[in-house]
Amino acid sequence: ARCRLPNLLPGLRTLRSGLAMSTVTGTLTVQQPLNYRAGARVQPADGGQAEEVYEPATGRVISKLFCSGEKEVDLAVQSAKAAFKIWSQMSGMERSRVMLEAARIIREQREEIATLETINNGKSIFEARVDIDISWQCLEYYAGLAGSLAGEHIQLPGGSFGYTRREPLGVCVGIGAWNYPFQIACWKSAPALACGNAMVFKPSPFTPISVVRLAEIFTEAGVPKGLFNVVQGGAATGQFLCHHPDVAKISFTGSVPTGMKIMEMAAKGIKPVTLELGGKSPLIIFSDCALENAVNGALMANFLTQGEVCCNGTRVFVERKILDVFTKEVVKHTQKIKVGDPLLEDTRMGALINRPHLDRVQGFIKQAKEQGAEVLCGGDLYVPDDPKLKNGYYMRPCVLGNCTDDMTCVKEEIFGPVMSILPFDTEEEVVERANNTKFGLAGGVFTRDIQKAHRVVAALKAGMCFINNYNVSPVELPFGGYKASGFGRENGRAAIEYYSQLKTVCVEMGDVESVF
Repeated sequence: ARCRLPNLLPGLRTLRSGLAMSTVTGTLTVQQPLNYRAGARVQPADGGQAEEVYEPATGRVISKLFCSGEKEVDLAVQSAKAAFKIWSQMSGMERSRVMLEAARIIREQREEIATLETINNGKSIFEARVDIDISWQCLEYYAGLAGSLAGEHIQLPGGSFGYTRREPLGVCVGIGAWNYPFQIACWKSAPALACGNAMVFKPSPFTPISVVRLAEIFTEAGVPKGLFNVVQGGAATGQFLCHHPDVAKISFTGSVPTGMKIMEMAAKGIKPVTLELGGKSPLIIFSDCALENAVNGALMANFLTQGEVCCNGTRVFVERKILDVFTKEVVKHTQKIKVGDPLLEDTRMGALINRPHLDRVQGFIKQAKEQGAEVLCGGDLYVPDDPKLKNGYYMRPCVLGNCTDDMTCVKEEIFGPVMSILPFDTEEEVVERANNTKFGLAGGVFTRDIQKAHRVVAALKAGMCFINNYNVSPVELPFGGYKASGFGRENGRAAIEYYSQLKTVCVEMGDVESVF
């Protein structure tokens, strides 16, 4: 399959749920509470610290978030615990029907949810639509698995036997990232709910809005009130969740340093964790590739969601024979990427998440130039012509040439639209260089030689690998990393193992023979 950007899709719907907005960027305001507990939006019972929520496209404040304190976290967990008692006793088929209804509602409200995501995150509307499609597909997939979850029967000598039961964990905590707010919430909640668990979810304080809509949708679909609660806040709220004695499991998506802290906190309570952390993934372009496809793959591997994607293939290794022609084509296509208002249909790159992050990405580019890299295109701040966008967080996508493996831009995760191109000569050399990183989230290879492709991905120390495509994540396939990129898996059947536990029952059919 050729690497193609997603097709544009028509029209925007009017948002409901009390949100005052039009389809024009710069008009949304959210005045409703952003916490969700026991089937309703609520203000937190304590905490009280307010943080402003911004629209990246304009720099406007669109809402105020009140951080949840220890009391609010406890109320959310207790609410989820009560709902868990009901949900866990339902059959898999009963849970499946509710989850399918939630998927149907998301599919029906696709445009309004995608619009919310675009306004709060800054990504283009056509990308947000794809995110929402993946979200409802995730719910449908795990709804399909819910009715098939089962243990096994084992025959033992003398007519005795044993069996296993796959049981839910209890109240699970999901902590999301700001780059895919709604989708990550679905990736975590779908397998959790399918297995019979409840969930308390904390989104990033930068993108708190769309996840509350997911909570409302679960309630509309018929889950017990409290089964999926939302608490808002930053590090302190996360600590209250991780330390809570009634939390059975924690699933986190975010940075390596925060993941390490969560793992430390979870260890004190012997709580299992799933960590989906950062990456600095290699994309290997061999000279026998289909050039146009490889160029498209490199764009997909670097510039989706303004480059703010953990599994991006930002170290682009290009076989020296085609270095010049590949680089020329990549630069030409990168320069054509339209940056601007993310709600316009022809925009291909929106705004970065906030000003500090934009400044951080700019700092990486400045350092790259100081270390000898050459800016082949982009990398500068971009100010759209529309005056309402003048305070947005925009930059032009950047391609760096003349890079070496020891440069900071090649070693550290930038999390922005910055591609580093590095030449290589042999397969053995590029595999060794590709693996020379503390990260291990993803990797990709473009070649017409299918034996070489499978040989290379087998040698890559990464959890998610791509052959002749990139950043394709079907919900049927497990997703997760090696090394510092985390452990555990989301999506696919593998996720069931991380949201359930196995009970073994041994049944003796004869008399117990005592050795005493």
